[in-house]
Amino acid sequence: MQINTFGKIIDIEEALSFFQDDMVLMFGGFGGIGNPPTLIKGILEKGVKNLTLIGNDTGFPDVGIGQLVTAKRVRKMVTTHIGSNPNAGKQMTDGTLDIEFSPQGTFIERVRAGGVGLGGVLVDIGIDSVIDINKQRVTVLGKEYLVETPLTADVSIVYAKKADPFGNLVFDKSARNSNPYVAMAGNITIVEVDEIVPLGALEPEEIIVPGAFVHYIVQSEGVDWKWVWEK
Repeated sequence: MQINTFGKIIDIEEALSFFQDDMVLMFGGFGGIGNPPTLIKGILEKGVKNLTLIGNDTGFPDVGIGQLVTAKRVRKMVTTHIGSNPNAGKQMTDGTLDIEFSPQGTFIERVRAGGVGLGGVLVDIGIDSVIDINKQRVTVLGKEYLVETPLTADVSIVYAKKADPFGNLVFDKSARNSNPYVAMAGNITIVEVDEIVPLGALEPEEIIVPGAFVHYIVQSEGVDWKWVWEK
């Protein structure tokens, strides 16, 4: 039996107490891969609404974080693209979903900046484009940059392959994607994991996120991807 040495391992019911209407929620994942399925399912079932979501994309209509968009639980998104979820596009066009686009590289740097406490990052991507709206410009060594503000959230939700009781995390291949950066940028970080292993079972070299960034750990119920894609 796994010993909850650091008090970080909680059940899904306790985890859901951290999700409330009107909150800012950051999530890991890319096109649904790396989205935490059990936590997202719980948020849907709890009925949380008016969310501001921060994440790479809006997923697919019935996959991952896209389910929250489809259910119209989101009022604003800070994201890199919405092309894989037509429901997001329709809601944006209808004016019911506010979208703040950020180029993918810039986006992840903004998340990283939030996680490590930087005041922002300077980029030359997007000058004089739709990205350059009401943004401060600075000149450094004769070159002009946009000031991109850091991204943080009330709660970050992360999906990992393994965690020990301290919250050290190992990821599964491409499901690693943005999850390590997202884990750093939440005031509270909740990680959903496929397997909780004893302290000392993880090799130091395979740990991607140190447990210092993780507040709580939830055992994943998994997801039937075959059913999702057939749907």
